[in-house]
Amino acid sequence: QVQLVESGGGLVQPGGSLRLSCAASGSIFSINAMGWYRQAPGKERELVAVITSGGSTNYADSVKGRFTISRDNAKNTVSVQMNSLKPEDTAVYYCYADLSVYSRAWGQGTQVTVSS
Repeated sequence: QVQLVESGGGLVQPGGSLRLSCAASGSIFSINAMGWYRQAPGKERELVAVITSGGSTNYADSVKGRFTISRDNAKNTVSVQMNSLKPEDTAVYYCYADLSVYSRAWGQGTQVTVSS
């Protein structure tokens, strides 16, 4: 079984920055893509950013140029640096790891609140 633990959420003013990190542990054979989703109150969960094991990245249009995703394959971690945060970035952020084509592990979620 694989566990994902997130850290780094919190309250930040508009225009500020936060860095979210996620560490995978447990019975890990390999991890394919890793990434982050978010879910704001009353909205569907949306993909924020994804990074493959080879380092290719993709971002939601709403965060392009402001968020940067990275990973450390040796440590089984994924992070997202979030800059120029906006109130509409307020959400619970969830990391995930694709363990195979059929298996995805999820973190418990971390709250990000952007407010003055």
